[in-house]
Amino acid sequence: MSNTGKRLDTLLLSISLSFVIAIVAGLTIFPEKGNEIANYLFGTFNAVFGTPVLLLVFGSVIFLAALGISKYGNIRLGEGNPEYTTFAWVSMMICAGLGSATVYWAFTEWAYYFNAPPLGVQTGTTAAYELGTAYNLFHWGFSAWAAYCIVSLPVAYHFHVRKNPGLSLSAVCTAIRGDKPITPLWRVISRVIDVIFIFTIFGALSITLGVSVPMVSEILSSLIGIEPTFNVNLVLILIISAFFSLSSYVGIQKGMARISSMNTYLAIGFCIAVFLIGPTMFIAKSTVNGLGIMLQDFVRMSLYTDPVENGGFPEGWTIFYWLYWITYTPFVSIFVTKISKGRSIRGVITNMLLSGSAGCFFFFGILGGLSQSANVNGLVDVAGLVASGEGNQAIVQVMNSLPFSAIFIVLFALVSVLFLATTLDSAAFTMAATSTKGLKENEEPSPMLRLFWCVMLAAVPLAMMFIDAPLNTIKTCAIVTSIPLMFIIGYMVYGFIKWMREDFALTSGEDILRQSRQTADAVPAE
Repeated sequence: MSNTGKRLDTLLLSISLSFVIAIVAGLTIFPEKGNEIANYLFGTFNAVFGTPVLLLVFGSVIFLAALGISKYGNIRLGEGNPEYTTFAWVSMMICAGLGSATVYWAFTEWAYYFNAPPLGVQTGTTAAYELGTAYNLFHWGFSAWAAYCIVSLPVAYHFHVRKNPGLSLSAVCTAIRGDKPITPLWRVISRVIDVIFIFTIFGALSITLGVSVPMVSEILSSLIGIEPTFNVNLVLILIISAFFSLSSYVGIQKGMARISSMNTYLAIGFCIAVFLIGPTMFIAKSTVNGLGIMLQDFVRMSLYTDPVENGGFPEGWTIFYWLYWITYTPFVSIFVTKISKGRSIRGVITNMLLSGSAGCFFFFGILGGLSQSANVNGLVDVAGLVASGEGNQAIVQVMNSLPFSAIFIVLFALVSVLFLATTLDSAAFTMAATSTKGLKENEEPSPMLRLFWCVMLAAVPLAMMFIDAPLNTIKTCAIVTSIPLMFIIGYMVYGFIKWMREDFALTSGEDILRQSRQTADAVPAE
């Protein structure tokens, strides 16, 4: 067994799994009561923390933009040149931050907004179509990636610049305390932080699997003419699990980097083919128009609270999405830290906010434009199917409206599976890193530990599907845990700013850049 295997945090492992199993069992035995409690907590937390969440995410965009253009943007995260090409690096970030549920929302999300538009727009109008596209791009754009980036930078600075051991949120928070003694209370707080981290991963990925697997199952079943049953879902999950388990076992460079790059190329090729064969002009106009509305109204959309009518749109969509991104931030930040050695702070900010957003705009613009065009031209009643809870069927019908539909359906299913596999792969890595004590910069967690988390990440959602556990309740519980994560994130950002001021406040931007170049040249690229 490797040295990292010997440092396995068995206490964290036991507590986390016991907590997850207890929650799932409790929700299974008392589904109605569990759903009632979870919804009450979500409604209460949303009412109390909804506006602060909007301010936090909007403030993150402003802070990161200012940090990126400041002298601190020159700081290099670790010695040597970057370990991965920019394309592979960005591909891994995008694939870690986006699950295959992304594909579902790319086709259908505009229709939810079309059916119940915000900002006083009437449903069924041209403005409702246009606002649907704009909000779709807004919810998957700069703000979402800012939520990821605002957590990634403190973890990366802690690990690569300060050289502190431990690749977990609790390790970052402990390092921020400096020389203060580790009291029994702080040990408990550290455990709570890591348990929250692991639970939110299970919750977030259960949501992703709960949306993605039935979608892919229904699409493939429509192609081969069978009913999408639990057994079909089971076979699909086993195939995905075997795929991402192998990728996780062989490591990031041989597994995740190659699969992410392959998936990115495949997704780009799929979208270009849809763009060329589908309604090209409509897709182009719809995407550009949606971007224009989103950029023009970015501040209004970021801070929209609907105080007079209280129609529920901000709570049901924007605030929900920001909380959902926050549940993903712990594992995305740890994974981004691991793959960003040798990058500058400015490079991380630029590629997460701009490259990540551009990838989403490209993906959502093309697939959303195809879906919206089918609705406008009466080919498929996408809005009606979504309103009746048949979003997967809407995707099937839209895909069948294309020439060579069988080929597109196979490619679509493959992209969805690869998105899901890469997300689960990165999650397994970060959970293994968190459950390894004192992980250092040039170390990776044990392959067997990564494989263990791969099995658990597949087994828990699969068990929930088998017993028909209330997915909406798990979803709500995961979102509720994002509230304490907000305070943890706030503390990490405070520590990050304090570290940068201690290390570089008296250093000019030119000197930071010079040191950064010397650091890059000090270690030869592998």
